[in-house]
Amino acid sequence: MINFRYHVVSLTAVFLALAIGLVVGTAALNGPVADSLKGRVDGLSKDNQLMRQQVSNMQKELDMEEQFAAEMAQVVLPNKLTGRRVVVLTLPSGREHTEGVLKMLQTAGATVTGRVDLQDKFINPENNGDLMELAVTAARPTAPASGLPGNGHGVETSSAMLASVLLDRAPGVEPATEADRGAVLASYSNAGYVTTDDKVTGPAEAVVLVSGQPYVDKDSDKKDQSVVKVAEQFDRSGAIVVAGIGSTGGNVVAVVRGDPVLSQTISTVDDANTVQGQLVTSLALVQQLTEKKAGQYGVGDNAASLLPKLPQ
Repeated sequence: MINFRYHVVSLTAVFLALAIGLVVGTAALNGPVADSLKGRVDGLSKDNQLMRQQVSNMQKELDMEEQFAAEMAQVVLPNKLTGRRVVVLTLPSGREHTEGVLKMLQTAGATVTGRVDLQDKFINPENNGDLMELAVTAARPTAPASGLPGNGHGVETSSAMLASVLLDRAPGVEPATEADRGAVLASYSNAGYVTTDDKVTGPAEAVVLVSGQPYVDKDSDKKDQSVVKVAEQFDRSGAIVVAGIGSTGGNVVAVVRGDPVLSQTISTVDDANTVQGQLVTSLALVQQLTEKKAGQYGVGDNAASLLPKLPQ
């Protein structure tokens, strides 16, 4: 039988071997292996510092480019849109850069007749039936429902109703009265589909639709399609520029650029979240109103150029 003393001697031998291993291993690491590891750590640290410096330099360059675009706007935009009436229509995804777009329009001398913010509720496919009904109940004598699309798409029908009171009518067609325009907008506002910051002062001849990235939820395809329906209906009544972010993934900029018909009449800007893009949005609108020409501008897929070439 193995006695207790044998167990003690065995355990002592094991721990002694572990201790010798640690000492030998430490000694080895203190030599070439440790030096090699230290060299690699120092190298990675230097690479990290270099990359941080590069990022910092790129951010400074971007800030300078934005400042340059802001200063150039003061040179190229004044009086370009003087006397032109523009309504600004925004989507939730584009809300953050709306103020920048508005500032450039004002720099160009545009008369902004109003700002209308479409809410998520307006784009949600669950509200299709309600939007169909609302387009009928919101109708007024000078904003009738008789000429609205009747294909069962609530966003399309309601967008047509809003366009009919926010934009000019065809020559010879009686415009909506101020009272009827206010009543239609109040109907949509009270139902939570739109909000307006200030009173809409009258009809516009052009619209800037401020949008953003494509939707990514389970109803993304239907919502992206609804946004395109908004653009299509306003395009029927006046000049339109879509000020968006990016040109991939199914957002309205991507769809317009991929459609040979829509791209002939709807202008797009894919970097309107930057000062440069906001400047180009106003220039694209100038081109729409003076040359009756649409263009696709920015840095994304299928952009024709950074900005339009305007006649001197």
